[in-house]
Amino acid sequence: MLLSEHKDLKMEIRSLPEKEKDKLLLRLIAKDKVLTEHLHFKLLEDEGDLVQRHQKLHSIIDQSIQDLLWVQKPTSKEVMLRMRRLNGMISHHFKVTKDVLTEIELRIHLLNNLPIVFKEGVFSPMHKFNEKLNVYFVKSAMSVLGKYMKLHEDIQFDLKESLNEVLTKIYTNKTSAVAEELGLPKEL
Repeated sequence: MLLSEHKDLKMEIRSLPEKEKDKLLLRLIAKDKVLTEHLHFKLLEDEGDLVQRHQKLHSIIDQSIQDLLWVQKPTSKEVMLRMRRLNGMISHHFKVTKDVLTEIELRIHLLNNLPIVFKEGVFSPMHKFNEKLNVYFVKSAMSVLGKYMKLHEDIQFDLKESLNEVLTKIYTNKTSAVAEELGLPKEL
């Protein structure tokens, strides 16, 4: 049920006493963890807290990749699972902060540092994960590129070099066939 479809309900909610509205609002907010965290960020935190959140997530990404590389021979399956988990953390960061710049910076950092070169043969059970990782990696880069294009040109200039590194990485590995098929540019 959408509130916009029920004009009468909207009017009745507006006519409620303020104390009752506050109680209902707090009950609604408590049901959504992301909304609660977003409101906490918006109302109680400042620019310094955004920087701390960004740095914390940046170091989580670095540590996670470092842990992955400590494995003697990481597989494409392990990389894809780790990438999905880290992408989820970045998405949560964006839902809470609504800061597109830090989201893009974190995604570019993730794409630049994840390994995507594996020597699994065509008949290896890991080969199918290799192909899935290639598609997922390129689609993630395309998503970042789409958000990048919507940024102000001064901010684009600051991110251009690191995004070009991602594109170079894609086109110098087995991901190039997927990138060409999906129409990803080779350079900005």
